[in-house]
Amino acid sequence: MCKREMGAVDQESNSTLTIVCGHCGQRLRLPERRLADAPRCARCKSPVFSLAPLALDEASFVHFTTGTELPVLVDFWADWCGPCRSFAPIIDRAARELAPHVLVAKVDTDAAPALANRFAIRSIPTTVLLRSGLEIARHSGAVPFEGLIDWVRRHGVHVGSATSR
Repeated sequence: MCKREMGAVDQESNSTLTIVCGHCGQRLRLPERRLADAPRCARCKSPVFSLAPLALDEASFVHFTTGTELPVLVDFWADWCGPCRSFAPIIDRAARELAPHVLVAKVDTDAAPALANRFAIRSIPTTVLLRSGLEIARHSGAVPFEGLIDWVRRHGVHVGSATSR
């Protein structure tokens, strides 16, 4: 391998991503090759990737979704919604199995009506896939886990080894 090719390999292996800690809001630069190594936040020492969806509100939504270079899967839901309650375990599983490739968050539309309005949420549950804070896809209604994973993949998001186990 020539030096030029080796440099390209070194550059790829040294690429970093910006990710926002869901616990303290700190922006972190993490080597992409180390994302699967259970990284911890430098400020609060919490795991960067939670095993549960991050609850976002109007104050934290923009910072979290625009501050990370990973795709963010957001579940818009409400406590009184039966389909939302049945979809909750699927979103919980997605948070566990999609990490570290996708961050998963939830927005309670009753507690954050301005966000629901901003995204024109007309029915719940609605799942929105964001990249750099911009919507790239949405789906209304509850789906099985396998359908959710397929939907995320269809929109060009690498989901690692998430399976339909």
